[in-house]
Amino acid sequence: MTSTDNRPPRWVDEALPATVRAKAEAAGAHAWLRRLPELVADIEADWAIRVGRVYTDATEAFVADATMTDGTPAVLKLIVPRAGNAAANEVTVLRLAGGDGCARLLRHDVAQDALLLEKLGPSLFELGLPVTTRHEILCDVASQVWRPAPDAGLPTGAAKGAWLTTFITGAWERLDRPCAERTVAHALACAERRVAAHDDERAVLVHGDVHEWNTLRAPDGFRLVDPDGLLVEAEYDLGVIMREDPVELMAADPRDRSRWLAARTGLDETAIWEWGVVERVSTGLVLVQVGLQPLAAQMLAAADTIAAMHT
Repeated sequence: MTSTDNRPPRWVDEALPATVRAKAEAAGAHAWLRRLPELVADIEADWAIRVGRVYTDATEAFVADATMTDGTPAVLKLIVPRAGNAAANEVTVLRLAGGDGCARLLRHDVAQDALLLEKLGPSLFELGLPVTTRHEILCDVASQVWRPAPDAGLPTGAAKGAWLTTFITGAWERLDRPCAERTVAHALACAERRVAAHDDERAVLVHGDVHEWNTLRAPDGFRLVDPDGLLVEAEYDLGVIMREDPVELMAADPRDRSRWLAARTGLDETAIWEWGVVERVSTGLVLVQVGLQPLAAQMLAAADTIAAMHT
């Protein structure tokens, strides 16, 4: 199979979502952007696949439908190169999970930041399920990934907490301080406590970005895509759930969600809450950086209100 067809010469450039382009530019991946059309063509030829529809809702990678020579549908993912070994870490998580809670990995080329994944169904976001139902599914699918993996070579919770501290401090200044100073201080204090609480013996493999866009319907339930991959307390994944749906979170006592998540999973509510504080601020800043509104403003507004309540 070859990539020879009637597609316009610049079809890859034209199909690349603006958010992915902004992410690449922010990461300094200018060479990747220039080479992307050639990279897609090379992967098509090397892996004998046909690349089709590009996913317009992708944020950190070129993602498109692909068809293998035997007609099997798949998904091609070309990750924006950046510090932190994102492609290698994702491959590690998917191989360790082996289809349990995560999408199945069909092929990969870490040197090209390229993965070929099984084709799954619609996301929880597309299905439009009630918030509580979504959270039940997210807890259940995330817990399938949690397992000891001490020699996986993935970043630890302590390393992630330290990285988030540095990122929040720098991004807040670079983006002209889009949330209150006490909000940043609150997040940094929570991150410091989670770093201090890290325990290698308790740490498990986690997905690291468990939300409704990353959770897709599978023949046997749901599976996660786009894992970050960490060795950390399992509460980290639930902290990600705490940062999502900020408008719904603030419609009641925001702590109700962390209490519910703790009761659902038997995990520590304080750790869930504190990771949620850190994730809400760091992700809000990322969303400002790539121009994903109004979610960025909603997330940081929730962070401001929570910081005012707890500082």
